[in-house]
Amino acid sequence: MSEIQKEWYVVRAIGGKENKVKEYIEAEIRHNHLEDYISQVLIPTEKVYTIRNGKKVSKEKVSYPGYVLVEAALVGQIPIIIRNTPNVLGFLGDTKEDSRQMKATPLRPQEVSRILGRVDEMNEMEEESEVMFIVGEAVKVTDGPFSSFQGTIESVDDERKKLTVSVKIFGRKTPMELSFTQVEKE
Repeated sequence: MSEIQKEWYVVRAIGGKENKVKEYIEAEIRHNHLEDYISQVLIPTEKVYTIRNGKKVSKEKVSYPGYVLVEAALVGQIPIIIRNTPNVLGFLGDTKEDSRQMKATPLRPQEVSRILGRVDEMNEMEEESEVMFIVGEAVKVTDGPFSSFQGTIESVDDERKKLTVSVKIFGRKTPMELSFTQVEKE
């Protein structure tokens, strides 16, 4: 038997119900033995770090709220099964005529690689930026016009990955906003 040609499609879901949609589709795949037609169901996520009670806590955040990626061959009943999944609004870019004819527009290969590449890039960034900064800590500026200056951290914004660092310029303390990658611990 030859390999069935699959493409990536974006399924629109009710916001906040992406995980439920993924679970329902995966259950349908198992129940109806559709592994040959639907190979992957993905929800692009990224890790967001926050500080709670003085501890760094990571949380998964959906990169594209309301969208689920499906790698599938839309033949036979497959589009109907996906469209009739609870909390699914249809395929991205659907028109009334498309939904009647059970058509859907697949993503272009460069779009898929950009989305999947972004997910991989986010995971790599998380590994790189595991350094925790604390208010009052001494740091050295490594990038920008004030590189090699020493300063003290005044505030930390983990969400934006920014620091407010107080640096002495001409004998005066001057606050400046820098990214986590522009400083290193002393």
